[in-house]
Amino acid sequence: MASLTAYLSGLAGDAFGALDLPRDLGLVSRSDRPDLGQFQCNGAMAAARIAKTNPRKIADQIVAALSENGCFSDVSIAGPGFINLSVTDEFLGRFLTSLAADDRLGVEAAPQKVLFDYGGPNIAKPMHVGHLRSTIIGDSLTRLFRFVGAETLSDVHMGDWGKPMGMLISALEAEQPDLPYFDASRSGSYPEESPVTLEDLERLYPVAAAACKADPVRDEAARLATVDLQSGRPGYRALWGHFLAVSRRAMEREFGALGVAFDLWKGESDVHDLIPGMIASLKKAGLARKDQGALIIDVAEPDDSHEIPPLILEKSDGGATYATTDLATILDRVETGAPDAIFYVVDQRQHMHFEQVFRAAKKGGLSGRAALEHIGFGTMNGADGKPFKTRAGGVMKLHDLIAMVREKASERLSQAGLATDFSQEERALIANQVGIGALKFADLNTHRLSDYIFDLDRFMRFEGKTGPYLQYAAVRIKSILRKAVEEDADIPDAALSITSDVERALGLALSAFPEAMEAALERRAPNLICDHVYALAQAYSRFYAEHHILSEKDEALRGSRLGLCRAALTQLVAALGLLGIDVPKRM
Repeated sequence: MASLTAYLSGLAGDAFGALDLPRDLGLVSRSDRPDLGQFQCNGAMAAARIAKTNPRKIADQIVAALSENGCFSDVSIAGPGFINLSVTDEFLGRFLTSLAADDRLGVEAAPQKVLFDYGGPNIAKPMHVGHLRSTIIGDSLTRLFRFVGAETLSDVHMGDWGKPMGMLISALEAEQPDLPYFDASRSGSYPEESPVTLEDLERLYPVAAAACKADPVRDEAARLATVDLQSGRPGYRALWGHFLAVSRRAMEREFGALGVAFDLWKGESDVHDLIPGMIASLKKAGLARKDQGALIIDVAEPDDSHEIPPLILEKSDGGATYATTDLATILDRVETGAPDAIFYVVDQRQHMHFEQVFRAAKKGGLSGRAALEHIGFGTMNGADGKPFKTRAGGVMKLHDLIAMVREKASERLSQAGLATDFSQEERALIANQVGIGALKFADLNTHRLSDYIFDLDRFMRFEGKTGPYLQYAAVRIKSILRKAVEEDADIPDAALSITSDVERALGLALSAFPEAMEAALERRAPNLICDHVYALAQAYSRFYAEHHILSEKDEALRGSRLGLCRAALTQLVAALGLLGIDVPKRM
């Protein structure tokens, strides 16, 4: 079904078309002057320029045509020709009934095949707060596209290849040279149990990095180990497999705690074998050339407004770069999945890198039909305005941050007197839902390109524009509907009735969901869903404060109000779900 503004735009478009004017002049939007009307249409101004007449004259004709339609309670003109529109309560009630019955709540389907690249953890390193925004934003965008019928694939795209792996292998060999993985003459299988734990890897990596930086001999050993690994040395491949398995278990734990799951667990290693053929193809096409010993692709265009450096395909020592791997990854994704679009949810500071990669991919014919887009984001900062760190000044592990959030949520529930009589298990579940919800909403409520300050006390409030406030608003409606069932109250499926100003405001808020979805998808901006769900919760709160619901004596009126409650709950839960936020059953 069409959104309310799309439907009204169709009516206004017909009116402009009847005057032999472009139908798109009938675009209707939510009014920025609600005192004049619920909606507005400013097309008369442009129409007057086309028809070479007074805009007020055009507006008079449009108003006359629209006034004949029974869905409008008021159609008027303001200023030189701005058209203000308000719909009847009967029409709004019918629209809301259709909206509530629609599986997508009025949002039109947009089927396509989309692959999302986000998360990006490195094996052998603990996930930290720097992975948070990519994960939360990427997951929400995946949910948004899936909601409108897109076939989505999410790929974590691990950093699991290159010199860091050689550094770890050589560091472990220096500590435990007798491990079977380092015996080049060994044949047969290797132990199934990993010789290292995640804690071992977390300790080894900084030790290895420091050693390579300080000692050229250790650095050369790491380089040679990398070459041997990538050349397929069995012992090194087996050891690397242990690194990968141990790291992935930890990643799944952290992502799982955030309620995030991936369809694909691929990494840089998955495209290693594609690189030689890809480079040969780019050379054959005349796109790759030597420059100071390196192999590069020129990606600058004559009309560029800023400098775009060439993409380095191979370093002077013959080694591949991150750009090389990213190009091969595009090739792999196009050949195996044929997506319509590939979205990279990565820190905005990497924008130049992706611009180079995307241009090279298109020039080389690697991207096929897929649109390539970098969806950047800003940083989560501490109170000092710098990227968030621990009190000791180090980068906080994601596992520690999640634990801190859960503890704070439990504390806030106690302060608010919520879930006090529940079992320990249920209370822990609610604390987790509230804590993770607070964390996600705080991140997504900020436009993704903006930085924001991490303030856990503010995020956890049960008032204001926060996750806990919205979760509690939904829980309160659940409670009302449960009591209605217990009291055997009827919640009819017939058209909802609008009988008061606050019901009308709630109805208009509910009707705005399809537009919020459309804008959020177009702009890749989950914050617009945050804006909508908060406005809806506020409208419901006013409705709840001013009207009897379960205690209403008029049976038809009580049924209609319960219907509005159900519609509000359905939309709140759906919208919060798009943000990756669960609503507790009760609090």
